[in-house]
Order: sequence, then structure tokens, then C-alpha cells
Amino acid sequence: MSLLPRSLQKVIESFERLPGVGPKTAQRLAFYLLHVPQEELDLFADSLMSLKKNTVLCTICKNVTEQDPCAVCSNPGRLQSVICVVEQPTDVLSIEKTGKFNGVYHVLHGVIDPLNNIGPDEIYIADLLKRVSDHEHPVTEIILATNPNMEGEATSMYLMKQINQVTDNENNAIKVTRLAHGLPVGADIEYADEVTLSRALEGRTQY
Repeated sequence: MSLLPRSLQKVIESFERLPGVGPKTAQRLAFYLLHVPQEELDLFADSLMSLKKNTVLCTICKNVTEQDPCAVCSNPGRLQSVICVVEQPTDVLSIEKTGKFNGVYHVLHGVIDPLNNIGPDEIYIADLLKRVSDHEHPVTEIILATNPNMEGEATSMYLMKQINQVTDNENNAIKVTRLAHGLPVGADIEYADEVTLSRALEGRTQY
């Protein structure tokens, strides 16, 4: 028999479904909400309710937005011919923080992962290929910015093959690039693995 009220237990169970939240953290969060003023709790509940209602996916890049097309795609100052392909909307935020990219994005919302039954049709690859084939808005470069792990590399290889097939059929060459891999700032070479060091050597630049 549970000593907790059912309403509190349901909140704890809801928090436990979130990624990275264990039972103890879920309990702390639930008890925290129990003691906040009702007005704050109502605002929190309203924010959750409007999360899905007030957001859509941009029909062009598939990023999460409140307007369609999104602020990046509708910005005339962005290079529409350069598309950076990322796995998740959070990756867009990270790249935007650098202030070094002035193109547009395409969000896949995942990667090819056969072990979890995620194939090319489960993510927004077909929409990317449509953008590549769009003659009204010609693309000159595709930047593959998937994560440097097994699934990210497999997805990038698949995308490169598909993009090359489209461009070969239309005789319209598009440069396909990949984010550089190597040593992170502040890292010690002696602790780096062989793959990271190999990528760092391959991607070296003139000093």
C-alpha cells in the first residue's frame, strides 16, 4: 500500500517517464511542485498545456516554431542555398549560439537506428531531398552536422549517397560537407582515443 496520495503518485510517475529522471529525482520534483504557490503551479500547468497547442513544425526545415515558416527560413538575410542538417531542434540552438552560421537548417528529428527500428522513412530525409531538388531555390552546399557516433555517421553516409543520386540525375552538383571532428578545446592529447586523434590529424588546418 502506497503512503503517498494518488494525485502525488501520478505526478511522480509522470516525471519518471521523462528521459534522465530517476525515481528519487521524480519524487523531489513532485514534492517541490506541491509546495510552490498555486499561482506558480497554474502557470506551469498552462505552459505544459500550450506546449503542443502553440507550436508547429516549420514546413520547410522541420524545426519547432510558433510561426510557419520559422524565423530562420523567413529571414531574407540568411543564405537559403546553404543547408545545415542536424538531428534535433536543440542542435539548431547550439549552432546559433556560435554566431558563425548564416545559412538555414534542416532538422531530421532523429537518426537512422536499425536497433530501435528507426529507418530513413521515420525521420525527415525525404523532405530534405525535396529541398535539394527544388529548382526555384537552388542549394549549393549541404552541411551534415549529425553527431559523431555510430548512428550519426551512418545517417550522414546515407544522406550523402541520396543527395549524390539526386544531383547526379539532375546534373546539378551540390557540395556536401561534414562538421570537422577532432580534439575539443581544453582536452589533453594523452587522454584522447585513437579515433579522435585520427580525425584531428585528418582535419588539421594551417596555423
